[in-house]
Amino acid sequence: MKQFVWTAEAPCARLDILIGEKLHITRSAAKRLIDEGGVFVGGKAAKASRPVRAGEEISARIPEPKPLDLTPEDIPVGIVYEDEDIAVIDKPQGLTVHAGNGHPDGTLVNALLFRLHSLSTINGVVRPGIVHRIDKDTSGLLVVANNDAAHLSLSAQIADKTCAREYLALCEGIFKEDRGTVDTCIGRHPTDRVKMAVLPAGRGRRAVTRYEVVKRYERGYTLVRFSLETGRTHQIRVHCRYLGHPIVGDPVYGIKKQKFDLNGQLLHAFRLSLDHPKTGERMTFTSPLPDYFRRVLEKLEK
Repeated sequence: MKQFVWTAEAPCARLDILIGEKLHITRSAAKRLIDEGGVFVGGKAAKASRPVRAGEEISARIPEPKPLDLTPEDIPVGIVYEDEDIAVIDKPQGLTVHAGNGHPDGTLVNALLFRLHSLSTINGVVRPGIVHRIDKDTSGLLVVANNDAAHLSLSAQIADKTCAREYLALCEGIFKEDRGTVDTCIGRHPTDRVKMAVLPAGRGRRAVTRYEVVKRYERGYTLVRFSLETGRTHQIRVHCRYLGHPIVGDPVYGIKKQKFDLNGQLLHAFRLSLDHPKTGERMTFTSPLPDYFRRVLEKLEK
C-alpha cells in the first residue's frame, strides 16, 4: 500500500477534486478511492463532497492493484518508442483505447498487455498504463506509462500543459481566419447523452483549442492543425462543429452525407512532445498521415 500525506495549501470546494488534482487521477477514480475509505482529513474518514479548508492535513492510501481481469491480445499496434518508463503508441483508427460499454475486449489495453512488460496501475485494472486517450476513430500518437512514477509525471505534464499534443484534421468548408483559439465550456449534450456539446458559461468544463490553417482546398475543405490546452472528451470534434466546420467523416458531429468512403473522422494525432519522466529530456514524436487520410487529400489536390 502506498501512502501520501500533505497539507492543503488553499481551500477546495470538494475533497474528490483536490485528490484528483494532487494524485493526477480522474475525479471518478478519486471519488472511488474516498468511498472505499482510502482518504482521511485530519485523521478522519471523509465524504467526496466534503469541502477542504486551507491548512488541513490530507492523507491518501492507495491499495495494491488487484490482479488484472483483462486478457492480452495480439492486436497490431505501432510502438514508436519504448523504455522502462514509457511507451509511445501510434494507434490505428477503429481501435478503442480501453474497455467500456460495448467494448469488453479488443482494445488498445489488451494489445499493450500482450506487447509490454509492465504498465502503471494508478488508473485501475481497466485502464492500466493509460494517461490520456484519443477517440476510437481518431488515429495517431499517445503515451502510456510503464510504472506509477512515470504515470504521475506524465499526468502532471498534461495538467501543466507542458505535454504538447498536436492534431491534423480535414474540415468541411473554408476557414476564414488563418489561426485562432476556441475557449468554451464542454459537457454532456442536454438531450443526447452520447454526445458532448458546447455549453453556456459556468456549465461543463473549460476547453481550450488552438488552430492554424495548413491549406485551403478549392472544393470547400480546409486542412487544419490543432493543439490542445485541455483534454476534454471529443474536444476538437465538438469545437469544429461549434465553428461550423465539422471534421470530414465524423459520424457523430459531422454532416450526414459523406463524399468519401470513410470509416470515421479524418483526425490524426501527428505530433507529441513531452519531458521524459526520469531523465527530463525533451522528446518529440511524429506520425505520418494514414493512407486513407492521405488518399482524400490527393483527390482534393486533383
